[in-house]
Amino acid sequence: MSTFDKVKQQAQQLTGRAKEAAGRAGGNRDMEDAGKRDRLEGSAKETGQNAKDKAAGAVENAKRQFRGRGDNRR
Repeated sequence: MSTFDKVKQQAQQLTGRAKEAAGRAGGNRDMEDAGKRDRLEGSAKETGQNAKDKAAGAVENAKRQFRGRGDNRR
């Protein structure tokens, strides 16, 4: 995951937490719900990107293992 994407997703989560707290403090249910949506959306994006990065790492590890074997078939 790029640093920019990580910061962007964390900022979305932080904004969501702030909206959620402001909505709760002011009794504004719509703002609280919007904050929850923002927070969960940012978290879901981060989780998806982390899974994508792990999968890419696993593919690279598998490629390295196969390259290191050489062709010993005869």
